[in-house]
Amino acid sequence: MMRRREFITLIGGAAAWPLAARAQQPPTPVVGFVSTSSLEMLRDHVAAFHRGLNELGYFESQNLRIEYRWADGRYERLPVFAEELVRRQVNAIFASAPPSVVAMKAATSTIPIVFQMGADPVELGIVASLNRPGGNATGISTLTDELVAKRLEILRDLLPKSETIAVLLNRKSPIFERQLKDVEQIARTLNLQLHLLSAGTDADLRTAFETLAQKQTSGLLVLADPFLFVRRNQVVMLAAYHRIPTIYFFREFAVAGGLMSYGPSLIDSFHRAGSYVGRILKGDKPADLPVQQAVKIELVINLGTARTFGLEVPATLLARADEVIE
Repeated sequence: MMRRREFITLIGGAAAWPLAARAQQPPTPVVGFVSTSSLEMLRDHVAAFHRGLNELGYFESQNLRIEYRWADGRYERLPVFAEELVRRQVNAIFASAPPSVVAMKAATSTIPIVFQMGADPVELGIVASLNRPGGNATGISTLTDELVAKRLEILRDLLPKSETIAVLLNRKSPIFERQLKDVEQIARTLNLQLHLLSAGTDADLRTAFETLAQKQTSGLLVLADPFLFVRRNQVVMLAAYHRIPTIYFFREFAVAGGLMSYGPSLIDSFHRAGSYVGRILKGDKPADLPVQQAVKIELVINLGTARTFGLEVPATLLARADEVIE
């Protein structure tokens, strides 16, 4: 017969087992999520990022914590975000768009960084090479700036008689000079004159379009920039108000009512970035994960906007479109 003292000892030991098991469980990993945009503008993209993590077995609020930082187009916030996440000693950082990536890379050489950006990470000094990143960063390069010349060609196909095209850019962007160089080169080939308009604030945007209305320009090319992406509704409305045919760099502009867009799928890029973060949490090193490049490039035409502008989109251009919004 079991003695009372032995029974109590047995029960006490059994009660301690769950406590011991919990004590042995590893701490929940924490991922920093840094964007130059806002949650309102990136809800679908965040969901795609989560899907990438889920496929690797990570679920927010279950076995993963995510600390979000939104710059809302204000680049001066990024170094502060970087300092906070480094001090927090997060397990990995996801950074979207070149300004975020540059700020995170400047803040840490040890915390793994997964980026999504429309620029050459080698040219920016983020990685040593695409196949062998070599440091603490890797990710998805969407080639947004490398497609800028093609956008100008598409705009010319829509407006074959055009002689002058306006270009909207943000001189605060770390990649605007590279994009502008490509645009100027293709403009010479197409015998096009360029009129440059710079906007890095809301007031700049209004001024840029007021200036545009006074110039003899046939169309507008918007260079890729996070600030302009965050303000895409405002940019689209201003273009509509001034009835200026415009081509943008992401599908989201055309969905918002913009005339045309040509560029990589952001949803696809965020999904793949989430997968990379999951792999790093499982033990892979950024230095061993090659930088992925965009494979899904979309030409989107908003036919409803074209009709509002009184434009007839050539059948050849419609045939090339991946998506036509009625």
